[in-house]
Amino acid sequence: MKNIKLIAMDLDGTLTQHKTPLDEEHTEALIALSKKYKLLMVGAGMCNRIFNQMNKFPIDILGNYGMQYAEYNEETKSLDIVFDEVRPCDRESVEKRVTAMREKHGFTSFAGDSVEYHSSGCVTFPILGTKAVTEDKLAFDPDRKKRRAIYDEIKEVFSDYTVFVGGSSSFDMAPFPFNKAYALGKYCDERGIAHDEVVYIGDDYGPGGNDESVYLSDFNYIKIDDYRDFPKLIEELL
Repeated sequence: MKNIKLIAMDLDGTLTQHKTPLDEEHTEALIALSKKYKLLMVGAGMCNRIFNQMNKFPIDILGNYGMQYAEYNEETKSLDIVFDEVRPCDRESVEKRVTAMREKHGFTSFAGDSVEYHSSGCVTFPILGTKAVTEDKLAFDPDRKKRRAIYDEIKEVFSDYTVFVGGSSSFDMAPFPFNKAYALGKYCDERGIAHDEVVYIGDDYGPGGNDESVYLSDFNYIKIDDYRDFPKLIEELL
């Protein structure tokens, strides 16, 4: 740990409960880390959403699997968006492929839209539809076994995307080659930071998880399975 310069991390499930604000204990843990290391948030969502969920904690953020990057501005106490990449999406092709998967695997009953399109070019395949009720989504695949059973097939059908087992009942897709390992690698290369000078902390490291690409890379990786353990987990780093 003597050579570590950068601590990169996930948010939901790592620092907070999913989609909940950063609490005081975890804020203090980040402050302690920031006194010794450069900190970087590597998220799946938009930078400003992550920033607000973190109660505007002063940290640089890689968002949308690296399609967006924002730096914290000490003077304004806000984020400056450095780049915000948008990729085109062939919606007709995506619709056809999603429909084929629905028909093949019996997912033809859904509420709302069959596909959710994001302004960045990312796509969500919500198996229960965009307007499914929360109770149904949570009950659909709590252990991810249903989606992991067809994950390799979805990856093959959507080979022009990086596919993740997302949320409670969806597949999330980022335009290839964007994923967290790609984003973190590019960030480090541009700043002359060696991979062995980085520690990444994340919870979603299993098959199809959005941290899996970093877990399988040459970056140092600390696994966390309960965000409440974060303050204890970082003691070695401090």
